[in-house]
Parts: sequence; structure tokens; C-alpha cells
Amino acid sequence: MRLVFDTNVLFAANITRGTCATLYQEALMAATLLTSDHILNELEEKLVTKARMITEEAARTRAEVADDCGVVAIAPLPRPVCRDSDDDAILATAIAARADLLVTGDKDLLLLGSYEGIPIITPAECLTRLRV
Repeated sequence: MRLVFDTNVLFAANITRGTCATLYQEALMAATLLTSDHILNELEEKLVTKARMITEEAARTRAEVADDCGVVAIAPLPRPVCRDSDDDAILATAIAARADLLVTGDKDLLLLGSYEGIPIITPAECLTRLRV
């Protein structure tokens, strides 16, 4: 199974010990994780600005996530889909990755339900699917 985790899932996986951290660890063993430079850059920025992580530690975390995931090159979507252009980059990552699932906590993305045939689900739902 090919999975793309939105930035918010990767962020939570790296700063808490909840569902996202568990999902990340289980997905490493049971699936193929894919990401993009856009997601990695956003993760690093959020670790510094929101989690108040020192710059070097955030860069190290970004590198570890990049090592865990395949990094795909993305192209802009043909037309905007979401009101937030960062969300469009997440969708572009899922397309470039040929993802089976896009995993996010973002309500705007979850409201789409799917995009280009790729289901958009919550971390809890993904964890359930991995365990079946």
C-alpha cells in the first residue's frame, strides 16, 4: 500500500505519542510511505515555528522522514482545487506518488473524500486499515 501523509500527520507523529506516531511506526513496516519536498519543507518549518524545535533538530527530523519515505517530484495541479494552495501541493504529492491513500487531519481535504480516485482519510482510519 502506497501512503502519503499530510504535513499535519507527520508533525503530530514527531511531537506526540498518539495515533499519528503509532500510525507512522506501523506504516513503516506495512506500507510504502511517500512524500515531497513541499511536505518536508513545511514539516521542518512547522517544527520550528509551532513546536519551537531548534533549527538543527528540525532539519535532522526532516532528514529522518525523508530517509523513511520515497520523495517524489510534484507538478502543480492543472487548476486550483482547494482554497489553500498548500493543500493543492498535498494533492499533487498524492498524485505524483500514485498513492493508494492520502492521510490527513485537514478538514478541507477530508471534505473532498477523494481526489483523482485517491481516498482521503484520517490517521485513525488509516491505522484501522493497516491492521486488517
